[in-house]
Amino acid sequence: MVSVKDLVGTMDGKISREIFVDKDLYEREKERVFARAWLYVGHESQVKKPGDFFVSRMGEESVILTRDNAGKIRVFLNTCRHRGMRVCRYDQGNTKAFYCPYHGWSYGLDGKLTHVQAYEASYTPPFPKDEWALVEVPKLANLQGTIWANWDSAAPTFEDYLGDALAGLDSGLRAWDGSDHGVELLGPPQKWIVPSNWKFVSENFSGDVLHGVSHRSVEMVGIGPGASKSRRDSPGERILTTFPGGHGFYYGVMPIDQPRSDYAAAPAVAAYFQDCWQRRVQRMGPSAGVMPTLGTVFPNMSFHAQQPRTILVSHPRGPNETEMWRVYFVDKAAPPEVRTWLRRYYMRYSGPGGLTEQDDMENWTYASEASRGTIARRHAYNYMSGLNTGGVSDPVIPGMVTREPLTSEQNPRMLYRRWAEFMDAESWSALQP
Repeated sequence: MVSVKDLVGTMDGKISREIFVDKDLYEREKERVFARAWLYVGHESQVKKPGDFFVSRMGEESVILTRDNAGKIRVFLNTCRHRGMRVCRYDQGNTKAFYCPYHGWSYGLDGKLTHVQAYEASYTPPFPKDEWALVEVPKLANLQGTIWANWDSAAPTFEDYLGDALAGLDSGLRAWDGSDHGVELLGPPQKWIVPSNWKFVSENFSGDVLHGVSHRSVEMVGIGPGASKSRRDSPGERILTTFPGGHGFYYGVMPIDQPRSDYAAAPAVAAYFQDCWQRRVQRMGPSAGVMPTLGTVFPNMSFHAQQPRTILVSHPRGPNETEMWRVYFVDKAAPPEVRTWLRRYYMRYSGPGGLTEQDDMENWTYASEASRGTIARRHAYNYMSGLNTGGVSDPVIPGMVTREPLTSEQNPRMLYRRWAEFMDAESWSALQP
């Protein structure tokens, strides 16, 4: 089996196009990346009450995020243990049990097998039902309401998996006033399919500071929350941060006495966020102004922590197709007027109909197409920006830091280095630092 590290030149900045299109590599990804990495599966606000469920994905596999009668959040593989039919065929809702429509096997909210047709008459001796429960994901974690899952019992804790990236992600997922578990999702996810490899999406949000040229037309129109010609909040001082775990964040650091945006077109919205910001400063002190603008948690969860506040998961559907799921989050305490305003802003910014996402999708699609040609695949991609500058440690910002005016592709290089480590490693013991 070829060493994937030979295809990812993190030292010389040359990365093979094969990693975006090769079918055998994709099959190995399913086993070695998505069956071992921590994956985002949903938000606690989607399963508020016992019996609430949300059908999510881990790699290509359907899973059920639910809350059982004891209030415990669980994640199950969405397949009957009898013949494999889905036991939950609705995207979201509330139920007392999960029922297979094929042969009638039923499961409780705790995953236990509760009913089998003609159980005592047809099975002699009756098989032990407790051995035929739904397949449950063994490791779960909750960070500021986001739910993460991992199939590999040998994997490290989610906190160790994030490492120094934990502080930034925690800050970015808090309510705007800095309170714990203070946000909820604003409606169900948007879902759409892009003819692209999922890794292009992940690297885009890990800190690709050079692709702003793609959004020049949007900048000229001006769709940001303020009155200026922009796409989003003023990011402040631009800082890239790189982490050994393959995560990459892009920070916008501003003085704590400087508002993030003027919201000039909506005075009530401006007043709400100004009040929230004051409370954030009181709660968090100088660190209130240190929060990522956007980033990627390896392998496929990307986010905007400032306006627009959103989570994007790029679910693989083969080497040349990705199913995008985007959700938006808002403060639980936000009044209706603020929620309505943010919903409209989010919709014009992101998603399949959003002005910026359309630019991105075109880039990802053509980048994938350009990787498939027989001749094209002989020529590596250039990831050499910032190759010899590297990052430096910072007393405030976690990770290895690169500050503007320097630019760097260190974040994508580190993402692909970690991807290659996952692909080559036989087990988690070989992945530990």
